[in-house]
Amino acid sequence: ADYIMEFRALLDSHNLQYGMFGHVDAGVLHVRPALDMCDVEDEKLLRVISDQVAALTLKYGGLMWGEHGKGVRGEYGPSVFGDELYGVLQDIKGLFDPDNRLNPGKLVAPKQVGSLAFDVDSTKRGKFDRQIPVEVRDAYPDVMNCNGNGLCFNYSSYSPMCPSFKVTGDRVQSPKGRAGLMREWLRLLESEGVDVNALAKAKPLGILQRMQNTINAKRDYDYSHEVMESLKGCLACKACSSQCPVKVDVPKFRAQFFNIYYQRYLRPAKDYLVAGIEDSLPLMAAAPRLTNFASQNPLSQWVIKKAIGYVDAPALSVPTLKQRLDGHASRGYDLAALQAIPADERAKFVLVVQDPFNSFYDAGLVYRFIQLIETLGLKPVLLPFKPNGKPTHIKGFLGKFAKTAQSSADFLNQVHKLGMPMVGIDPALVLCYRDEYKEILGANRGAFEVKLANEWLLGILQDIPTKAMQDKQFTWFSHCTESTAKPNTANEWSKIFTHFGAKLTAVNLGCCGMAGTYGHEAENLERSKTLFDMSWKDTLSKIDASQVLVSGYSCRSQVKRFAGYKPKHPLEALLELVKA
Repeated sequence: ADYIMEFRALLDSHNLQYGMFGHVDAGVLHVRPALDMCDVEDEKLLRVISDQVAALTLKYGGLMWGEHGKGVRGEYGPSVFGDELYGVLQDIKGLFDPDNRLNPGKLVAPKQVGSLAFDVDSTKRGKFDRQIPVEVRDAYPDVMNCNGNGLCFNYSSYSPMCPSFKVTGDRVQSPKGRAGLMREWLRLLESEGVDVNALAKAKPLGILQRMQNTINAKRDYDYSHEVMESLKGCLACKACSSQCPVKVDVPKFRAQFFNIYYQRYLRPAKDYLVAGIEDSLPLMAAAPRLTNFASQNPLSQWVIKKAIGYVDAPALSVPTLKQRLDGHASRGYDLAALQAIPADERAKFVLVVQDPFNSFYDAGLVYRFIQLIETLGLKPVLLPFKPNGKPTHIKGFLGKFAKTAQSSADFLNQVHKLGMPMVGIDPALVLCYRDEYKEILGANRGAFEVKLANEWLLGILQDIPTKAMQDKQFTWFSHCTESTAKPNTANEWSKIFTHFGAKLTAVNLGCCGMAGTYGHEAENLERSKTLFDMSWKDTLSKIDASQVLVSGYSCRSQVKRFAGYKPKHPLEALLELVKA
């Protein structure tokens, strides 16, 4: 206790804020003073404090070490061990590592090498990071906030972060690796006198110039290509945005980088295919059988794979959602009519927010959700389809994404005034309204709220009679974005199923490998399958297909592709329970 009080007084004497925590049983303290290594004065202060803490620790008979950063603490070794014992350590180092190859010059060096190569004053990343202007650092906070803890170097196939690292074992294909590459990219741009914030708002080069740059890319070195190689391997699952201790959001700065990179180089055709999918789907759904014939026959699939690099494109739903709901009360959205409904009756209405994947590729699910709402004694209203913009964000079409987001936000804010709950089915699309919309629109996003189906159901359970327990058991497989952004989702679904008389358990798995469009890109196919095989394949093989519930559209597509059957969404299982 005396040591802790004296330690605190030491830090207080420098007017520092700090975090202090640790393991009382072992007498271990973790202390993190708020020092900014981009600040020259703070870097100087690091030396002063380090020496003072080292002396304080010795005073109390303790050891100055560092669980995650002991490399630069080696200079305090002689005072801790004494000259004689430290000499023995040097001899051992010389016997086993005479060329000083292992962690060279940080903890102990062979006597013949001389003094340590690294100490508290050695060059730090902050020296390079401070070359990046403050306004640029502010524009890329996720890049700059990575503190190098390396939790993303996670090999467990049952952990959601980071799928691209798991499947490659390459640290460049990790959040930490990507943040490091991006920091260096920002520094290099500044060293060349390029204002990256202005660049982000600039118009792309002319088509001929971009063609020439792309042709010459293999000949002319551009560090941007190294950054691109790392970032295009990202699945944009967003697990890092919640699983990383400092919440580094790689998909966010990935989109920012793509937006700038493709001002100089040509985009691959598949990017335009993805970015235009939400605009195209309503047109294709006007003639679904013709569209499916054109896209699903072996010749067209071969052409699409070779020319565009896209594989296993799903077929449009037949009949379409419009056809399934022909003449249904949920169709024919009329804002004026809804506004005329008395306030005390509006609680009976549920507004279904469409997403491109379920509405056009899994229309039966949306239809059954509307049936579920009706079966619960409520009145569903299918809102007109409005593009969400998630596909454009993933591919870095930030200008188009901003326009799409603002258009949808304006519409949803107008509907929000009705005071009726708005509910969406696909987790990734619903969460995009909360995260990416807030990021791109700021205050212009408005106050609208789209709930996930489980959030909405949980809120109305008190108004629904409990059903007696049935002999029904289900296993829930989550979407990466959903389970990491909302870790309590499994408990919410379990509570809902219990209320309706069934037992639901959740399994902790890594990414299924589809991640939206990632698994449909031919160059990612093998990695996508490997990720599926890591944890989903074996787990699915042990569970009866009728008991498998999958909430993410992309995950259900992956199961259909590699396990050979299409699993149910939890809403479909609930409809069966309610009707039973």
